[in-house]
Amino acid sequence: MTNSWTQRWDDRYSNEEFAYGEKPNNYLKEQLEKLNPGTILFPAEGEGRNAVFAARLGWQVSAFDISAEGKNKAIRLAETNNVKIDYQVGELESLNFTENHFDAIALIYAHFPAAIKSSIHKHLDKYLRKGGIIIFEAFSKTHLEYLAKNEKVGGPKDIESLFSIKEIKADFPDYEIIELEKKEIELNEGLFHNGKGSVIRFVGRKK
Repeated sequence: MTNSWTQRWDDRYSNEEFAYGEKPNNYLKEQLEKLNPGTILFPAEGEGRNAVFAARLGWQVSAFDISAEGKNKAIRLAETNNVKIDYQVGELESLNFTENHFDAIALIYAHFPAAIKSSIHKHLDKYLRKGGIIIFEAFSKTHLEYLAKNEKVGGPKDIESLFSIKEIKADFPDYEIIELEKKEIELNEGLFHNGKGSVIRFVGRKK
């Protein structure tokens, strides 16, 4: 990833206020509350709102992001909530996670650059144990129509960085699909996710 990409997220997370709020994503919350706590990985975790929520539920949480500013906010949020999270800074290939280790991986608005998003999904698959769960929510390719009407809803502005059901099936082929849909939702997450948007939601179990 480029320095400008890292700088973009450092700039966003350097403000005192949390870019996407301190509360967990609604879909993640709904899905985690169905599961028994275990080990979970949060890629592109930003300021830690979802990781901290999982830790409060009793999960053993690992997370990573390219933004050191994001990590700083996440660790402060964890301390405020009296929980601990293992948070690494760097690109996935430079980090040392254990294969077949995690019971769940949560990809919540993990919009990696278009050129590498599928390869990252396939790389992450190695770290999930057999029977483990992927929880995914991110903007769909249809989202550009919503973004054109309301920039406050946020999300990437190039269609290649957005997702389709077809792409998710291709990236996670060896999964039992528990749920996979495109859906219009109302977002109210901090400063940068506000209004109606179109998302892909996916829950899958690794075969």
